[in-house]
Amino acid sequence: MQCVFVQIRCKPGKTYEVAKEIYLREIVSELYSTSGDYDLLAKIYIPEDKDIGVFINEGLLDIPFIDRSLTTITFKAIHSDGA
Repeated sequence: MQCVFVQIRCKPGKTYEVAKEIYLREIVSELYSTSGDYDLLAKIYIPEDKDIGVFINEGLLDIPFIDRSLTTITFKAIHSDGA
């Protein structure tokens, strides 16, 4: 599984509506409301056999009232040998 974080900016006044739709789709492991440039932060585990862009675009970003997103792909910080 590939872990990615997606920050989501919603149309004004639509954050809770977007969050509810994300929750109903059951594709995120965690979802937070945030302050700053984006309104929501989603933690998503994407199966290795899935294309990240397609998975996010078709499973998340087609939700109405999403204005913009920023996806961050994660990598291991420590190698298995401890280095």
